[in-house]
Amino acid sequence: MDAAYYLRDSLIDPTGDAFPKERILATGFLNLNYSAGDFSAGLRYENYQNQRIGLPEGYIGEGITYRYARFARDNYDITVGNFYDQFGSGLTLRTYQEPNLGIDNNLDGIRIAYSPTLGVNLKALVGRQRVFFEKSNSVIRGLDGELNFGQTFDWEGQTNFILGGSLVSKYEEANDPTINLPDNVAVGAVRTNLITGDFNIFGEFGLKANDPNALNNYIYKNGSAIYISATYGKNNLSASAGYKRYDNFDLRSQREIPEITQLTLNFLPSLTTVHTYALPALYSFATQPNGETGIMLELAYNFKRKTPIGGKYGMKATVSFTNSYSLDKDYELRDVYSPIDTTVIGESFEGSEGYTSSFGIGPYQYFQDFHVEIKKKLNKKVKTTFSYFNFIYNSSALLKGVNDYELESNNLEPEIVKVNAAVLEVLWKIKKSHSLRGEFQTLLTQQDRGDWAMILLEYSVAPNWFFAVQDAYNYGNPVEELRVHYYSFNFGYTLGTSRLAMGYGRQQEGVFCVGGICRTVPASNGFSVSLTSNF
Repeated sequence: MDAAYYLRDSLIDPTGDAFPKERILATGFLNLNYSAGDFSAGLRYENYQNQRIGLPEGYIGEGITYRYARFARDNYDITVGNFYDQFGSGLTLRTYQEPNLGIDNNLDGIRIAYSPTLGVNLKALVGRQRVFFEKSNSVIRGLDGELNFGQTFDWEGQTNFILGGSLVSKYEEANDPTINLPDNVAVGAVRTNLITGDFNIFGEFGLKANDPNALNNYIYKNGSAIYISATYGKNNLSASAGYKRYDNFDLRSQREIPEITQLTLNFLPSLTTVHTYALPALYSFATQPNGETGIMLELAYNFKRKTPIGGKYGMKATVSFTNSYSLDKDYELRDVYSPIDTTVIGESFEGSEGYTSSFGIGPYQYFQDFHVEIKKKLNKKVKTTFSYFNFIYNSSALLKGVNDYELESNNLEPEIVKVNAAVLEVLWKIKKSHSLRGEFQTLLTQQDRGDWAMILLEYSVAPNWFFAVQDAYNYGNPVEELRVHYYSFNFGYTLGTSRLAMGYGRQQEGVFCVGGICRTVPASNGFSVSLTSNF
């Protein structure tokens, strides 16, 4: 159970738009699972009375939203009911649950997995997707296959090669009187994974048939996606690199969606670091499925103990760089005629190809992230982590949803936020079972809400108690009345498999992201309680 009691705060919410009509809002769920030999079954009951602010309002009410029966023996696995699955990196299909974002896009139907021989894995599924307490009005069908050469042909040595492919289609009846919409939309992908020595190279390429929908302005352009990642690790050195290019590759189970995070069928890896520190996380990247390209580079090195740089206890240093740009597009619109004569009354993307694109970089930078992290143990009781962040953040695209065409056609420049931030984290093991952790953060920018400073202190008594106090101060806000302290106080107690956490504090307005998927959360003030128990 997660519950909150909200207080009116005119400083952070002067208009009261974010203040709920109900003072107490609560959500909760119960998972029940049973297994006996080859058989398992379960269900999940969910209750939203009503949903806490910042999460989708469509979750209102209660009911059993997930139930399944599964039989798995030897080389086959059959599930009837609700299920989650992922094909490859997720370009064609990924269903999952992320309660912190209000996402649960499971499928309700039948899933069959079969392995005819070692290293050969086949999957087939059919179902309808969850949307709040209902199901989508489309039928989803999927096939996936993978061949692991090392297992199938009993390769010896350090080299292995894995080849896979997937195909997903959705059927949604079209009844639009003005546009000839396709009832069936298909998306397919092939993937390879080469593992040799100290290298691991993965690549996946996807194609999507034209899929006119509300998010792409009902254009008839086919979609494509490329995702490549490579890693290297040996001794104390590790390195990784990645490339992505997504072009009109957002796949939903319906053309019209109730909320931007709902009814997603696929997943596009963001190729960015998910920052967990509060101030850097204010400027998190959200994947742009209608069109983006970018790279990621990261290098990490462990300096050994008793070396000039490593010192007595050693040191780990990581350097990372990520960027994302718009695609190089040439736009194609169609003429819109008067319904009573042949007079051209305007232009629209609807019903056209929309645009053509090349592999070049477009004119707009969406995001850039350069950061350095140094982890150093000072003595037997004190560990430190220092991080520096430099961001370029396109708030027009990532926060306000302004597309490239709006900017280009109106000769506008996007709103860019340039950020420098630093974090020092210190962990002090005071004595057995007692520790104190501190975070000291600063974020500097001349745009958006200006400069921030934050301090967090957390005292833990393992394995039962923790106490935390935090203050994030927006001292550089250009609006003097909004130079507010966002303070919070929290404590928690764990007994066996049960955990109770309670707190009070302010929550700043901003973007909350998990794995490149983001949602905007409003400012709030109040008390919170969270109770989790396993039995």
